[in-house]
Amino acid sequence: MSDSTAKSYTRVAKLRTPEDFLAHLASLGVEMPFDAELESGPDSPMGASLEVAGRKIGNRFCILPMEGWDGETNGNPTELTRRRWENFGLSGAKLIWGGEAVAVTHEGRANPNQVWMNDGSAQGISDLRTHLVETHAEHCGSTDDLLVGLQLTHSGRFARPNDKKRLEPKVLYRHPVLDKKFGMEQTLHIMTDDEIEALIDRFVEVGAMAADMGYDFVDLKHCHGYLGHEFLSAFDRPGPFGGSFENRTRFLRELVTRLRAKRPELLLGVRVSAVDWPPFKPGDDGAGVPQFEEDGKYHHAFGGDQTGLDVDLAEPIAFLKLLEELDVPLVCISVGSPYYNPHFQRPALFPPSDGYSPPEDPLVGVARQIAITAKLKEACPNSVVVGSGYTYLQQWLPNVGQAAVRQGKTDFVGLGRMVLSYPEMPADVLAGRPLANKKICRTFSDCTTAPRNGLVSGCYPLDPVYKSMPEYQQLADIKSEIKKG
Repeated sequence: MSDSTAKSYTRVAKLRTPEDFLAHLASLGVEMPFDAELESGPDSPMGASLEVAGRKIGNRFCILPMEGWDGETNGNPTELTRRRWENFGLSGAKLIWGGEAVAVTHEGRANPNQVWMNDGSAQGISDLRTHLVETHAEHCGSTDDLLVGLQLTHSGRFARPNDKKRLEPKVLYRHPVLDKKFGMEQTLHIMTDDEIEALIDRFVEVGAMAADMGYDFVDLKHCHGYLGHEFLSAFDRPGPFGGSFENRTRFLRELVTRLRAKRPELLLGVRVSAVDWPPFKPGDDGAGVPQFEEDGKYHHAFGGDQTGLDVDLAEPIAFLKLLEELDVPLVCISVGSPYYNPHFQRPALFPPSDGYSPPEDPLVGVARQIAITAKLKEACPNSVVVGSGYTYLQQWLPNVGQAAVRQGKTDFVGLGRMVLSYPEMPADVLAGRPLANKKICRTFSDCTTAPRNGLVSGCYPLDPVYKSMPEYQQLADIKSEIKKG
């Protein structure tokens, strides 16, 4: 990235007082909820419990699903995977949203080291939950109010099951921009209706396995450009899985109907990219610029207004209302994709090595996600909503998260990258302890740059375990070469 572009934005770490933070937001012309004083304990906004389908969730922190690139090629978790889940357990958060992005088939893996559910890996995946629950009991007390899920995924367009550097895309339609951007015009496979039906059966089979392992719910992943998300933008696909809103949500409806028939006791959730935008690329100055379709617009964004950069929440609201009709109580709101417009999806000052410099102050992106989530919650008050995109707030994450929950803009505050460097943040906030400033994620994006270059994902700058690994120096060398180039 361009260092000069990064330095043109005020770093959050330098906003040392609530007044500094609020004044900077005002200078950007954006608003977000903010409480200058934090509350603690079970009567605080973040400490309050919430009942979902007869189950009590003990507080309002949620751990978002991870994809560590650190499983075995046979689909089993490794010690690094188990350590990550141990950190989830000691975090103090009472809602674990998927914990891991678990592929339902080998060909649907995002990389050859993604955890993959099969007969040989089932015990290892079951043990992840057991270890998390035991760790939570040791560090946090009761587990009666802990809800643990498993995210089920197929990577679709971004599948790399056999080689970390080679896409083997399974897609629903030819995309006028993404096919060319990722060089997949000649390699993509458009899935047939029969293949989709078989995949639905496989999702159901894996969901039943998760239920038998004791997982409280499964997430039927519909976000970030992966296969579930692509169904929502399959406007051009003919047949029963494309075109109309009814057809584009058929995959979801069939998953829910068949899985509920097989395991009625299993709760269901959906993590969805409620809004998408065009892919971005580095402009002349390194900052991201959008890549439109030939007519200068962008017609393949779920939640977009066809022009490319504006939002239309009509279909996202309809999607959440459909979830309510299907009795799917849990919905986690994300936006965009880490592959082609990450400044929307996970705002950061320092992008991954293959990315572009942010074309806006990342706080603008955080405010956008909070506002979108709030509008969806307002339109669908019966949905239990988890918000995303908070990590860039850094030391002010608890203040914004508390205010968002208190004001009813979200039910839960989801932590992704932050939990890699500072898993104890929820426990510290709930107990009223000062934040451990040296553990706070500063969004250096090494957790993404590493897997983009074939290494395991983790917090190399702040986590001592990753600092001591040989990959630490490998990553430093890779970044040095990129900077020279």
